[in-house]
Amino acid sequence: MTETYVAISIIWAFLFIYAIAGSIDFGAGFWAMYYSNKETQASILANRYLSPSWEVTNVFLVLFVIAIVGFFPGAAYYMGTLMILPVSFVLMLLIIRSAFMVFSFTVQRYTKPLVVISGLTGLLIPALMVAILPISIGGFIGGTGEQQYILFDQVLSSPTLYTHVGFGLATELFLAALLLSDYARESGSEQTYAVYRRNAIILGPITLFFAVTALWTLIPEAPWMVDTMIDIWYLFALSLVAASIGYSALWWPSKKANPGRPRIGVVFIILQFGLASFAYGLSHMPYILYPDLTIFDAFTDPTMFKWLLYGYAGGFAVLVPAFVVFWRLFMKDKNYLQIKQDDENNY
Repeated sequence: MTETYVAISIIWAFLFIYAIAGSIDFGAGFWAMYYSNKETQASILANRYLSPSWEVTNVFLVLFVIAIVGFFPGAAYYMGTLMILPVSFVLMLLIIRSAFMVFSFTVQRYTKPLVVISGLTGLLIPALMVAILPISIGGFIGGTGEQQYILFDQVLSSPTLYTHVGFGLATELFLAALLLSDYARESGSEQTYAVYRRNAIILGPITLFFAVTALWTLIPEAPWMVDTMIDIWYLFALSLVAASIGYSALWWPSKKANPGRPRIGVVFIILQFGLASFAYGLSHMPYILYPDLTIFDAFTDPTMFKWLLYGYAGGFAVLVPAFVVFWRLFMKDKNYLQIKQDDENNY
C-alpha cells in the first residue's frame, strides 16, 4: 500500500468513526426532543447519553479535519474554498449546539431549550454534511481554474442529493434508536428499551431503502463509481449479511421481559456500515472531487506524512486509554445509568 493510500485510509477511519458516533449523537438529540413531552423516560435516557458523549464525538471531527489538512493540503484548500457555504452552515450549527450543550448542564433554565436545539440541529447538521457527498461525484461544479463554484440549481434538482440526505437522516435515527435500546437495557429500563427497539425495527427497512436508492441514482450520474462497485460487489454482499444479522438480533430470545439482543445488533450494524462505507469510498478512488482532484494531486510531501504518522500514533497512545475510561464511567456504570427522580424533574 502506497503512502497516499495509507493516508486516505487513516482519513476514512476518522470519518467512519465520526459518522457512527455523530449519527448516534445527533440522532439521540432528535429522540430526546421527540419524546420530551411524552409519558416515557425515552427523552431522559437520550439526554443522559448526550451529556458526556457529544464532546468525545467532536474529538474525531477535529482529528478528521486535521488529517485532511495535514495529509492532503491541496484538497483542504480546494474543498475549503469550493464548499465554503455548506461547511460554514455546518460550523455555525455546531457552534450553536455546542454552546447549548455546555450551558444546559450548568444552568438549569437552558435545559429545555437544549432539547429543542439539539433535536433540530441533529437533523440539519447531518443533512448538510451528507449533501457534500453527491457534489464530489462530479457534474455539479462550474467555472474553470480558481474561479470554480457549485451549481446549486443542478445540485438541488438532482435525485442523488435527496437519496443521500434521506439515507443520512434514516441512518442517524436508526443507529441512535438501536444504541439507545441497548443503553436502556443496560440501565434496566425495559419500558424505554421497548420504545427504542420499536423505532429501530421501523427504521431498519427505511434505511435499507434509501441505501439502495442512493446507489441506484448513482448509475446515470456517476457511472465511473458504479463500475468499481460492480467489481467489489462482495463487500456490499457482506455488508448486507451483517445488516441482516444485526437487524434480526432485535428478535433474538432474551432473558429480559422483551425479546432482542441489542448489543449484538449494534455490533453487526456498525460492521455493516463499515463494510458499506469502505466499499463506497473505494469506488470513489482515486478521486476526491471528480474529475478535477485526485488523492495523488493533493497529497503532502513524504516528510510531513512521516511526522504526521508519528503524531497520530502518540496521540492515540493517550486517547485510547481515555476512551476506555470514558466507556466504563458513562456506558457501563450502573449508578450513572440509573434514571433518578431528579432527572425526571429536570426534563
